[in-house]
Amino acid sequence: MTARRPSARPRRPRTRKRRPRQSDQLFGLAIGGLVVFALLSALVSWLSANPWVLALLGAVVVVAVACWAHHHRQRLRRERTRRQGLRYVLPQLDALHHRDFEYAVRDLMRRDGCTDARQIGGAGDNGADVLATDPMGRTWVIQCKHRRAGDQGSAVGTPDLQRVNGCARQLYGADVVLVVTNGRFSTRCPPLAEQLRMHLADRRTLAAWAGGEQPLWELLPKVPAPRKGR
Repeated sequence: MTARRPSARPRRPRTRKRRPRQSDQLFGLAIGGLVVFALLSALVSWLSANPWVLALLGAVVVVAVACWAHHHRQRLRRERTRRQGLRYVLPQLDALHHRDFEYAVRDLMRRDGCTDARQIGGAGDNGADVLATDPMGRTWVIQCKHRRAGDQGSAVGTPDLQRVNGCARQLYGADVVLVVTNGRFSTRCPPLAEQLRMHLADRRTLAAWAGGEQPLWELLPKVPAPRKGR
């Protein structure tokens, strides 16, 4: 005898999930719009019956804006005073971490009127540590070389000059390419800097700049002329 196969169970018809129709969505949006309109109308009616609320809100806004403007002016005044009075002596600069030395150079450039001066040193900086635009419109690209031992430390060499010179004008459109150090440069650096149209600020120049009132461009020789229109 052959075994009988179990009869197949009848398949249940699949129920399809009802998708919201476009008309239902539009109806929902219409209801929502009517509710919002009703609330706004009620609010306008209430404010019309209570005009003192608008006057109070206006007074609060005026006072808040005045307070913000006052504190903003005070902050700018304090920042301007701090920058104008910013001074460093060499022992202070020697004691800094190399990254803090970059920030100190940035702050000195800001003190002298380079309001957009910023520190960009770090991985992938292409040899530039500080970027700034002076009041005459010249773009400065500055590489900072810090020596913990000051001029007793290792001298800044020509590879450092070549590194920043290779990218300063091509990437940043530099008018002035500068290497500044609290230490010293090797004897081969000044001739190469002149050949590459770069500028060097050694420990003596740095001391005069950081501790005095003259901007850096007044202490360096042969700085390019101001950009036209400045």
